[in-house]
Amino acid sequence: MGRFTRAGVLLGTLGLVASLALSGCGKDRGGAQFVPGEMPGASGAPGSSGTTGTTGTAKPEAPSGPPLTVSPAEGAKKQPVSVEIGAELPDGATVSKVTLATAKGKKVKGQLRTDGSSWVPSAPLAWSTRYTATVTASLPDGRVSEGTSTFTTMAKPGSVITSGLYLFDDRTYGVAMPVVAEFHPGIPEKDRAAVQKRMFVKTDPPQPGAWHWVGNGTQAFYRAPEYWEPGTKLSVRIALAGIPLSNGRYGNVDRNATAKIGSAFEMKVTNSDKQMRVYENGQLIKTLPVSLGKKKTPSSSGTLVVMEKKEATVFDTMDDPDPANRYVTDIQFAQRLTWGGEYIHAAPWSEHVQGRQNVSHGCVNVSMANARWLFQRTKIGDPITITGTERKLAHGNGWTAWNLSWPEFVKGSALPVPDGGAGPAL
Repeated sequence: MGRFTRAGVLLGTLGLVASLALSGCGKDRGGAQFVPGEMPGASGAPGSSGTTGTTGTAKPEAPSGPPLTVSPAEGAKKQPVSVEIGAELPDGATVSKVTLATAKGKKVKGQLRTDGSSWVPSAPLAWSTRYTATVTASLPDGRVSEGTSTFTTMAKPGSVITSGLYLFDDRTYGVAMPVVAEFHPGIPEKDRAAVQKRMFVKTDPPQPGAWHWVGNGTQAFYRAPEYWEPGTKLSVRIALAGIPLSNGRYGNVDRNATAKIGSAFEMKVTNSDKQMRVYENGQLIKTLPVSLGKKKTPSSSGTLVVMEKKEATVFDTMDDPDPANRYVTDIQFAQRLTWGGEYIHAAPWSEHVQGRQNVSHGCVNVSMANARWLFQRTKIGDPITITGTERKLAHGNGWTAWNLSWPEFVKGSALPVPDGGAGPAL
């Protein structure tokens, strides 16, 4: 990938699950979707050459400085369609303009990274296509330097990784909704920094954040130090199409989504009194009795996130090795919390012990009326904190990004994270 370098020194960039077979209430007959969204095209890099004075007479052009060496290099072939444009800059020079065009003159949209280290196309380039990149830089003495390079992209590869993004366009999510990217096969540890640099998240209003890789690199979470501010707009681009990996595979597609964070709706469950307290925008609005997992199949203590909602589903655990845990049951108002099969759901059969005794296989049992009430108000991405059970939430068993402290979370980044978190890389 191209980079803007100065005096031979690279300008740094700060970019930013496997399903666990854990016991739980059950596995519903369905699965998560990996949905590409649509993100508005990024604007071109700022700056232009040539202006017109008030009299209509063109201003004289600035004197030329030494030519720039642009990357990819002149005549380069088999470049990835994820390639970025860079150049070697004289000391004190700043990039004022970057253009990229096809052989027919069609301009490619793109923008500079926020740290100015390279220029990134707003969408993958075409396979087996010739492009010309032109970089213009302003020198401290008022001169202008320019460099041009013509290169060709590679043919479409046969070996790719598949990727997913758990985010839909134009949807509203809870304040604990992490950005969740998924990869099959997982990203090797030595490739994660390069991949992470191509995973862009922008928040409005701006909030710092960081990425955290899970397990063998099949998932990565992005979150802020605290829950998102209600009303936040999340714009995400997982720009991996054509990015080369060390295992001989390439990223398959770019995925984009723009979504909104809604009101703060939070559930807190305590095993000691077997009650759920529900808060909206910080105010307690309802307390309701629950029945959690019995001792043989305890519920997980930790901060979990609502990942999926189904008004009606079927729990089928007939593949459980323990015959005592095998059943097929119709379930209403189910809200998934873990990959291992823990849910909030209606349990009319346990209403008589809710608030007094734990009898579930790991789920949060509530009455039919309370399950309906919750289901009508919760959003994907709403947090639920469970405390006091016999089992701790396993990292990666669900969207567990918020179950870690911020210092613990940033340790999972493949790139350095400044104190407080990084801003957008693009």
